[in-house]
Amino acid sequence: MNIIAANRTATRSLLFPTAVQKMMSDTADDVEFPYDETASRQEKIESLQERLGVIESQNEEMRDNLLDANAENNKYKQKLERLTHENKKLKQSPLFVATVQEITPDGVVIKQHGNNQEALTEVTDELREKIEPDSRVAVNNSLSIVKRLDDETDVRARVMQVDHSPDVTYADIGGLDEQMQEVRETVEMPLDRPEMFGEVGINPPSGVLLHGPPGTGKTMLAKAVANQTDASFIKMAGSELVHKFIGEGAKLVRDLFEVARENEPAVIFIDEIDAIASKRTDSKTSGDAEVQRTMMQLLSEMDGFDERGEVRLIAATNRFDMLDEAILRPGRFDRLIEVPKPNNEGRELIFQIHTRDMNVADDVDFAELAELAGDASGADIKAVCTEAGMFAIRDDRTEIARDDFVDAWEKIQLESTDDTGNSLAFA
Repeated sequence: MNIIAANRTATRSLLFPTAVQKMMSDTADDVEFPYDETASRQEKIESLQERLGVIESQNEEMRDNLLDANAENNKYKQKLERLTHENKKLKQSPLFVATVQEITPDGVVIKQHGNNQEALTEVTDELREKIEPDSRVAVNNSLSIVKRLDDETDVRARVMQVDHSPDVTYADIGGLDEQMQEVRETVEMPLDRPEMFGEVGINPPSGVLLHGPPGTGKTMLAKAVANQTDASFIKMAGSELVHKFIGEGAKLVRDLFEVARENEPAVIFIDEIDAIASKRTDSKTSGDAEVQRTMMQLLSEMDGFDERGEVRLIAATNRFDMLDEAILRPGRFDRLIEVPKPNNEGRELIFQIHTRDMNVADDVDFAELAELAGDASGADIKAVCTEAGMFAIRDDRTEIARDDFVDAWEKIQLESTDDTGNSLAFA
């Protein structure tokens, strides 16, 4: 009977929590046991052991559930702490941006952004060592300097930096071998082998201007440079520098070169530069005046008192005749490279480049197509190849035949013809 009593005690301890055990200690004799009183001693022990196993399994499951509940509770506690912290921050008074004008023994003269009001305020000794005139600082409602801010740079200038190199290489450009050589000498060599220029005793060219008709490969040359060099590449369109508000364009140009200097070596590519560098006129309109201010800032950044460092400039334009003489002189753009339409040999090579991944029939003669294309540009030839592929798809074919290229050429020529009947693409 001692064994039975011990089993009863163990069973109660597993079946019921301590508090429940205490409540039921006086009624232990009323507990139902998993065996008949007439059963043998061995049968009772086996029944109790079986029940004990079930209870242990249930207890393990409850313990796991408790651990999961505690983990979930901790997550909610962390979330509560984070929300409490955010709520506290939102209740704090905002800080205002100001610029340090002067540092005096009596304090710091600041000018608030927005209202241009100047004020003399106090500053701690620790902050006094970190600030200087023109520093951006944050001030509270009492105009006390709380902290120094980073120098302001237009976010538009930073997003112009190319993070991933274009997939265009020099092998993708046909008929421009001479132009590619000049670009590489002007942009790549000063960055990769600057010691050569020092040994010769000359300063490396700092800028190159690509000019020529539309679609001849000026932008592709710049993309190939971005792919080839390890320098930071910053691109923008000239139209992005044109703003109606006074000083906006000039500030963007200044910030653009500042970003380039922070990421030296760097290459800046300005497409359609004629938007801001056209010949100056006597026009008195505010728009023309703002464009001229932007151009003057560009000229200053190109050869001003501040050293440009390892920053190279590439620009492209379709309207070379519209550019101001001031931007064309040596020292600003040291290389003026004309990118003309390709000759027969160049057109044949461009056809081969744009069709190297296409399923072309054996009857296609690229030399013949180059002859047919006449005065087509590289962009025109690319359009012809794409359209030829579309003709094949339209006929549910996987192979592009000679007639597809001929039909594509005729279509592109028709779409590029003006009302007078003159071809614009293949004149």
